[in-house]
Amino acid sequence: MKVKKIKKSILIIGLGKFGRYLALKMQDFGNQVMVVDKEEAESQKLATKIDDIFIGDCTNEEVLKSLGVTDFDICFVTIGENFESSITITMLLKKLGAKFTVVKTGSELQSELLRKIGADEIIYPEKELAEKLALKYHTGQSMKSYLELNKDYSIIEMEVPQKWIGSSLMELDLRKKFGLNIIAIKNSNSVNVVPEPVESFREGDVIVVVGQHSTILKYIS
Repeated sequence: MKVKKIKKSILIIGLGKFGRYLALKMQDFGNQVMVVDKEEAESQKLATKIDDIFIGDCTNEEVLKSLGVTDFDICFVTIGENFESSITITMLLKKLGAKFTVVKTGSELQSELLRKIGADEIIYPEKELAEKLALKYHTGQSMKSYLELNKDYSIIEMEVPQKWIGSSLMELDLRKKFGLNIIAIKNSNSVNVVPEPVESFREGDVIVVVGQHSTILKYIS
């Protein structure tokens, strides 16, 4: 059965590098994207790539009203370098009934303030990138990708540890001994999302594992 692609209506306010990359990627996914910046020069950088571009100062409530913010599924505020404007726009979006607001921030203090005024989600890209890079190079680059579930648990894509090669999931008994769950095994030929207990790990395998950060790090660092 073919899965119907769900399109979203996206508003992106602020066209620094992060906002531009976000706009282009959201459009690549087939979403309807409107971008807004008060500087015409920034808007022109996307003029040939994004159809719906608006030049205006979104700290002005009348400008936001004219955009019809309630019509958008997600409103992104990506003005991380001007926190006063970011706060003002976020407050106005909530006042005008925006369905879901995602705000880019540059510090923990800013994050706390944004939460208090009602931002639905806060992104701190510099911190997130730094944490992922630190983990990747701490582990000798055996880690491929990383998703933090909460302060204790993660999903990590990593090269299979050398000491596991030749052993099966049943033999290692990772869930019972260490609380680790292998949810996929990838190699050059295939991706196995339901690995059998008797399947043995091979050289070159990449695994997707769920478990506590501290436990996983014992095996990949």
